[in-house]
Amino acid sequence: MATAKGKSVAAPPKKAARKIRVLVGKPGLDGHDRGAKIIARALRDAGVEVIYTGLHQTPEMIVSAAAQEDVDGIGLSILSGAHNYLFPRILQLLREKKMGDVVLFGGGIIPDDDIPKLLKKGVDRVFTPGTPIQQIVDYVNERIRPRK
Repeated sequence: MATAKGKSVAAPPKKAARKIRVLVGKPGLDGHDRGAKIIARALRDAGVEVIYTGLHQTPEMIVSAAAQEDVDGIGLSILSGAHNYLFPRILQLLREKKMGDVVLFGGGIIPDDDIPKLLKKGVDRVFTPGTPIQQIVDYVNERIRPRK
């Protein structure tokens, strides 16, 4: 305890470390969100703060929500085949909003030949069907750090 003019004063409590915040998004017209919900729940159970946007989100809606929620990462679930448009568009919008430090990752039905192209454009990681859930949780906990 510190003293102030002879009086005992308790030290201020230490601020708890901010948890990792990840937005899970379902862009486009794809209406299948079971996988996204499973990943969102697994991340939440692992101590990650998760914001789930729901179905049928535009890239603009996803990036706007990411900015409002001050997220550290965005995970996209794409089953529609529009990954070559959606990932780069979200990266572009993140750069425009000065949010280039937000980690963008995702998964879904993405052909193996497209994955290197997406990584080259700035997507951090792409998970394909059959990836163990724990591998995705470990990736998030190891790769993503809370932003200041």
